[in-house]
Amino acid sequence: MIEPDEVPPTARGTNLYIADINLQHLLERRAPQELAAHEDRLADFGAWAGGPLDEQAEYTDRHANPQHVPQPYGPNGPQPGHIVFNPRYVECHAEAYARGAVGLPYQKGASGRHLACFTMGYLLSQADVSIHCPVTMTGAVAHVLHTLAPKEVRERFLPQLTRMDGQALSGGTWATELHGGSDVGATTTRAVKADEAWALHGLKWFTSNAGSGLALATARPDDAPAGGKGLSCYLVPSHLEDGRPNAYSVRRLKEKVGTRGLATAELDLNGATAFEVAGPGEGLKVMMAALEYSRIHNAVASAGLLRRAFVESLGWSAHRAAFGQTVIHYPMVQDQLLDMQMELEAAVALSFESVFAFDALATGDSDPEQGGDWLRLVTALAKYRTADQAVKACRTAVEMVGGNGYTEEFPTARLYRDCLVTAVWEGPANIQALELLRLVAGKRPGDQIFLGRVGAALSDLPPQAGDTAELLEGALEECRAALSHLRRNPDQAPRHGRRLLDLLSDTLATALLCEEAVADLKLGDSRKMLVANRFAARVLAHHNPIATEMEPALAAFEDVILYQPVG
Repeated sequence: MIEPDEVPPTARGTNLYIADINLQHLLERRAPQELAAHEDRLADFGAWAGGPLDEQAEYTDRHANPQHVPQPYGPNGPQPGHIVFNPRYVECHAEAYARGAVGLPYQKGASGRHLACFTMGYLLSQADVSIHCPVTMTGAVAHVLHTLAPKEVRERFLPQLTRMDGQALSGGTWATELHGGSDVGATTTRAVKADEAWALHGLKWFTSNAGSGLALATARPDDAPAGGKGLSCYLVPSHLEDGRPNAYSVRRLKEKVGTRGLATAELDLNGATAFEVAGPGEGLKVMMAALEYSRIHNAVASAGLLRRAFVESLGWSAHRAAFGQTVIHYPMVQDQLLDMQMELEAAVALSFESVFAFDALATGDSDPEQGGDWLRLVTALAKYRTADQAVKACRTAVEMVGGNGYTEEFPTARLYRDCLVTAVWEGPANIQALELLRLVAGKRPGDQIFLGRVGAALSDLPPQAGDTAELLEGALEECRAALSHLRRNPDQAPRHGRRLLDLLSDTLATALLCEEAVADLKLGDSRKMLVANRFAARVLAHHNPIATEMEPALAAFEDVILYQPVG
């Protein structure tokens, strides 16, 4: 029988790293050298995140949201106004960088791997997504400057993002415009050559971390062609070398469902000074590299939200007495908790698979072509599935706690509001489906890479896997049939993109859990096999096959959606 003193009542006040046995086991198995190098740092980070960071996040969310203070006219003419932040938020934001959440891979003697940074992102999201979001974008800008920027731009600006003395600048990615978020190729912001730099003119509609010090922005030089091929990518500092603010202004701050501690703005670029990172033909590619980095962070953030939802639900269940006993001893509650834990462990496996793929490519441990395709593929699957499950888990946490969970006095309310951003941040599900289709039904061989990876996991399963081996084999054959069908009928791919996303992400998550289970079985531990068996039985058995025939209601879409009679 589980006693209350075996389970903390809430994540607040705990060490988010030390308490996470599943995470530690994964890192020990997949990256023992990186873990040895950074374990103490991660433990310190986990204590900070579970204590001062979480306390700040609650206060900022409830009482001290950022505010835009307009100053339409000053002694020297029109003024741009400014954003006022909670000082505790500013301090915690700076401390995340001082603790290495972005800068670690760039320090002298570092391995160049980003695993520790992504792990910090996973821990950050459990306490404050409003700080994890700007940390993500800062990491993305640093990655682009390090790998793709001209030498003079890289050497001038990268150290400002990666320093670990508490004075680092934060980053932003300005791509979204009024006409539509994901259609970056339709960018209307203009870039005009101005001496050694460029001047940007336009409106960026959804700029998170509006107080950033350095931002990547898409813009089109006047003589460049339309569409994505005409876009360039620029680095926009918040201040010029002489200390003056750059020529952009906040039109207004967005009023959002969640991540309320984070300033997200509409920005008018009024001839803002910018430095070219990539010209026409390469600009969109550079921005996509930043977005891909952010998508990995989105996946680990979603896994972190799942972790917090599970911890809060477990803690409440272990301490809440009803009808003569704590509710954790009721079978339906146990069933819910096991489902949450199962999905959490699948999310950690899937999101960190994208982290390991990123590091293998960044350090030259994987083939640039095949490793690049695997990174894009697993990131699309991880970003989609983990975000979807995070929303479900955070909703379940509210339900588990009950009426109290629906109030702002409990962390579950903020958790539920904040988790909603993961589904839309850096591309909703349909965008991930299009990315997947490019890799498995276009010119890239992503389908064969995927089938090979899952097939290898299946071939390693021992007899203890029982029905899971049969379920995974069936799912793999379903994946093979679906991918083969879309290769033969590429015109049908857009219709099946979302279902393919579900099928492949569920299948890969099962395969990764099985890989972990096999490793633990060799150590005499069958716990993970139980988790993998439950996951396979509950998830893989419920897919609708991707069929040649169009589903009848979809074939009559216009009549059905508009309530017209169908003969």
